[in-house]
Amino acid sequence: MTFRAVRADKTDAGQTVRFVDMEHADLMDGDATIRVTHSTVNYKDGLALSGKSAIIRSFPMVLGVDLAGIVETSGRPDFAPGDEVILTGHGLGETHFGGYAERARVNGDWLVKLPAGLTRAEAMAIGTAGFTAMLALIALEQAGLEPSLGAALVTGAAGGVGSMAISLLADKGWTVVASTGRLAETGYLKSLGAAEVIDRATLSAPGRPLGKERWAAAVDSVGSTTLANALAQTRYGGAVAACGLAGGMDLPTTVAPFILRGVSLLGIESVHCPGPRRLEAWRRLAADLDRAKLAAMTETIALDQVFDAGARIVKGETRGRLVVTIP
Repeated sequence: MTFRAVRADKTDAGQTVRFVDMEHADLMDGDATIRVTHSTVNYKDGLALSGKSAIIRSFPMVLGVDLAGIVETSGRPDFAPGDEVILTGHGLGETHFGGYAERARVNGDWLVKLPAGLTRAEAMAIGTAGFTAMLALIALEQAGLEPSLGAALVTGAAGGVGSMAISLLADKGWTVVASTGRLAETGYLKSLGAAEVIDRATLSAPGRPLGKERWAAAVDSVGSTTLANALAQTRYGGAVAACGLAGGMDLPTTVAPFILRGVSLLGIESVHCPGPRRLEAWRRLAADLDRAKLAAMTETIALDQVFDAGARIVKGETRGRLVVTIP
């Protein structure tokens, strides 16, 4: 039996990304086979779909960094046929065949059982973006930060991580300041819980080593000068959770926020997040996330539409989350 997949191949002429028919024998090694029902389109997926990015590190490669589905076969006692599961990270779509296919064979250690109360579609509406946002929230909490200490900044606010972070922070009582380059999305961002929306231009230009103290916490998915300015304007004893680089990998900052205000920079890594921390984040997401807000930030597309969606997300023409249904 064959199944459809979006596969990247590489020749001397460069990368090609296209729909192909594959067989079970083509799948990579693993001890669990999944019938994939849903995936997502993240910014990283958009780059990979373009066929011009260095995101993919092994060829051929089935794209899609997230998946949800149903276990078909399992060689391990903790997963049985019929179990509903989630897989994010672990090199999916980069070094191991990913979610843009009707079947996947993976290492069962990477799987998380679908938490009670979540559907597979909702799990992919959360996806890597929501998982990352929750890791950021947990890190800020573990740093001792709480809403009574001041506001929380969210950069890249209209994107997937930003939208999820606004919703999660606001529902925990934080006054959220949302930074975006798309002020036309102000109504959308306020519907998620943002109290204030600011133009990203106020953070994207080079600033002073220390600025006016404006927020106690921040979730940054942009990096570069935006992250530097976020740090420079964080209140004494505050922290910034850094989880993205949409604006660049560089960080043109100084030691001033760290040694004069005791600000902490918290690194958030979601791909190889250890199992216990991963399970706790999904437990929190299932318990804490407002389903109405999740629905409001989610667009659902068919697998046939991923190329268009990938182009839109790279151009910054999407908001919130893109869920892919897979027949």
